[in-house]
Amino acid sequence: MGEFNVHRVRFFNYVPSGIRCVAYNNQSNRLAVSRTDGTVEIYNLSANYFQEKFFPGHESRATEALCWAKGQRLFSAGLNGEIIEYDLQELTIKYAVDAFGGPIWSMAASPSGSQLLVGCEDGSVKLFQITPDRIQFERNFDRQKSRILSLSWHPAGTHVAAGSIDYISVFDAKSGSAIGKMLVDRQYMGVSKRKCIIWGVAFLSDGTVISVDSAGKVQIWDSATGTLVKNHLVSNADVQSIAVSDQEDSFVVGTAEGTVFHFQLVSVTSSSSEKQWVRTKPFQHHTHDVRAVAHSPTALISGGTDTHLVIRPLMEKVEVKNYDAALRKITFPHRRLVSCAKKKQLLLFQFAHHLELWQLGSTVATGKNGDTLPLSKNADHLLHLKTKGPENIICSSISPCGGWIACSTASRFFLYRLNYEHDNISLQRVSKMPVFLRSALQILFSEDSTKLFVASNQGSLHVIRLLEGGFKHLHTFQPQSGTVQSACLLAVSPDGAWLAASGATAGVLVYSVRQLKLHCTVPAYNFPVTALGIAPNTNNLVIAHSDQQVFEYSIPDKRYTEWSRAVQKQGFHHLWLQRDTPITHISFHPKRPMHILLHDTYMFCLIDKSLPLPNDKTLLYNPLPPTNESDVIRRRTAHAFKISKKYKPLLFVDLLDEKTLVAVERPLDDIVAQLPPPIKKKKFGT
Repeated sequence: MGEFNVHRVRFFNYVPSGIRCVAYNNQSNRLAVSRTDGTVEIYNLSANYFQEKFFPGHESRATEALCWAKGQRLFSAGLNGEIIEYDLQELTIKYAVDAFGGPIWSMAASPSGSQLLVGCEDGSVKLFQITPDRIQFERNFDRQKSRILSLSWHPAGTHVAAGSIDYISVFDAKSGSAIGKMLVDRQYMGVSKRKCIIWGVAFLSDGTVISVDSAGKVQIWDSATGTLVKNHLVSNADVQSIAVSDQEDSFVVGTAEGTVFHFQLVSVTSSSSEKQWVRTKPFQHHTHDVRAVAHSPTALISGGTDTHLVIRPLMEKVEVKNYDAALRKITFPHRRLVSCAKKKQLLLFQFAHHLELWQLGSTVATGKNGDTLPLSKNADHLLHLKTKGPENIICSSISPCGGWIACSTASRFFLYRLNYEHDNISLQRVSKMPVFLRSALQILFSEDSTKLFVASNQGSLHVIRLLEGGFKHLHTFQPQSGTVQSACLLAVSPDGAWLAASGATAGVLVYSVRQLKLHCTVPAYNFPVTALGIAPNTNNLVIAHSDQQVFEYSIPDKRYTEWSRAVQKQGFHHLWLQRDTPITHISFHPKRPMHILLHDTYMFCLIDKSLPLPNDKTLLYNPLPPTNESDVIRRRTAHAFKISKKYKPLLFVDLLDEKTLVAVERPLDDIVAQLPPPIKKKKFGT
């Protein structure tokens, strides 16, 4: 692997938004995650925790609540007072309804999934009926004196618990009348606070209500009598979230100190049938507030201000003690935020509301393998391009020649022409872009920078010819058989003849760009596609899936290649299949057709198809540096997979030319440095 000069880039100042809510859907085994910038992400837990869909954020949508309803329908609500339903096919917002109660702090779907309850700033609890195409207001519950910060239905759907400030109310779900109130003690560590905020409530089948509050308490209540059964003081700071398992034998809470506590229902004695709630396990996987938790049948899920989504499998629930029982920590999006103009050595970085264009540095120095060379010219920040409006950027791309930049938001599509004159750069926006290009999910330029390919959220693919001062719409590939399946990934062949497109769930479609028609469909596979790439000369399509399988498909022959069949027959190395993060980019060596370069967050790999495949007894990756020249040669010829873990976390790796590689890193310490300070804990006696 010591055959490349590597540009090690660390000036992509990307900071993920903090996690505000999580909602787990047991039927589809999917997890919805909302972030503080309004972005909503869908993770498929059955597909190796892959982030298969996302909805771009919006400045006015501060999401405070997220829930699933009957028929795999997803709703959110927030401080703008609106209830939003998401279209999971077109990846857009289906509609927004004003609840007319001020900011919405909490939301819960009924156990049947046919009703939706929201808690508002003005103390009102509003019930909505979920109809096949919208939601319809049904009635108000008895109004309370202060904002409703948490809601929970009784599993039978007969009663509702609502957490407010200083008290918990119990409502009759049929009439909407308040039938009980439980006052919460303001005492905190022996000192009376001004108020006690009930951040979360959970209603159990036997009438028990569990509450978590700003005084660091987890309290067990009897809703029938309104009495406190058990009090657990678990934190010196707020306990901010709670989630209960479907069997109601365990629950999990998250605190402002970053600790997650697991409670279980255990027998008082071995012979007794009486059971009580016991705090069994604390987990410290976060540095900041744990704002949201979820409880799947086999794992505890948590997220918060430190931007990490942590999935902690419960060992007693995991049948086979393999890699599925390991902790997962997801920090970066499973999509590309960096694009590259190889010919001009430019990098385009995508942020929520702006783009940055950078010129890579250069050096005239030489050295041996592993040396860090001094720069003769530093990297140069050429352009800061801000988009107007409150919407987040969905996707962006720069042409290989560096002359075009395109980006899209939910309502607008932007195309810019770049002109370079000596040390100056000028930008000209192309006006009157077609309406059908907006809400693009993926943008890609052809290798010769003469065509632009745009994947819309309607499932169609648009082909645009780029002219000196504008554009011409050439063709639109319509979705197959009338189904709306958004294309999330695109790849174009270097000769510009073939275009491959993959949806979130459907297979990969290959189009002929010259004949403007569908050429073939790659056989469907059970796991979603995470990256696509078409090799030069051979026009072989390389496909990476979320279960870490890699396939090679010959576009001209319309079948899998012999190498791909050999890989599937022998199988990948077990350590390769156990990797945490998906492959997000595939590229190829321009002069070596047998080489494939791909990367995930924690490694990049060069696959040499001319060498034998490693089996499970082979050492896949050797972390020790080579001792001598013969050791280097032996490693190069040992097996096909050449893996480097020197650069991480990786957001982007690509070949600029035959001997130059660019690697964009985002160290976690740099992200933590830009987060708000965590709660200071006293250590020992200080």
